[in-house]
Amino acid sequence: MSVTFSFPGKHVFIFGGTSGINLGIGRCFATAGANVAVASRSQEKVDAAVAELSDLGSESRGYALDVRDVDAVKAALKEYASETGGIDILISGAAGNFPAFAKDLSPNGFKAVVDIDLMGTFHVLHSAFEYLNKPGATVINISAPQAFLAMPMQSHVCAAKAGVDMLTRTLALEWGHLGIRVNSIAPGPIANTEGMRRLAPTEKIMELTKRSVPLQRLGEVGDIGNAAMFLASDAGAYVSGVVLPVDGGWSVAGASAAALAMAQNQR
Repeated sequence: MSVTFSFPGKHVFIFGGTSGINLGIGRCFATAGANVAVASRSQEKVDAAVAELSDLGSESRGYALDVRDVDAVKAALKEYASETGGIDILISGAAGNFPAFAKDLSPNGFKAVVDIDLMGTFHVLHSAFEYLNKPGATVINISAPQAFLAMPMQSHVCAAKAGVDMLTRTLALEWGHLGIRVNSIAPGPIANTEGMRRLAPTEKIMELTKRSVPLQRLGEVGDIGNAAMFLASDAGAYVSGVVLPVDGGWSVAGASAAALAMAQNQR
């Protein structure tokens, strides 16, 4: 489904923006006229994403960094803001995940996901505040259903994403009087993404997941992009502090059952 939004001249910075859902969001904003910067750990992926977004008409820039390195995050934001004049829309989407039962999960493994997802989000938002401190600025964190649905083999992600959502709500409170809106998007099962390939590695589990969605289909990356553009647009001007599931109803019917079946199939 095509939804029309327009962001001419707006500056969008997407952390984790070189693949999957986050790159799809970048494509949507680029097509809508925005200038899109992306950051992720791989220089190769950064270069490829910048080239793709530039082909869509965006004045795109890229930064190879790890969100766990707060100094690198600060340097990238400062460089981008000084070269372009500012940041209007900030999207924090860097994330780590791997399926593991809690009994088999090492402390380092748990910490790695919390450091990327939760601490990384804090690094990004805290470092970007000085550039966002203006009426109309928008922050969108990319969360996950694990933030509010317990899932087997996802204790690390559940803990990290729950923290991201509470950070979203807290900063919506603290920054609202400045005119800054802060929201989260929690994507459900999205086709052709690394997350789905990891959590539903077989055709049987993929089909089970699809049947567990009330709309009876997997989502598309563009569905998340449309939600992000709505939250960043004037149409969403009175929306802040929201965790928005974009999941075809999955979070209200079937998600936990599907996750349990996934776990049982991988024992």
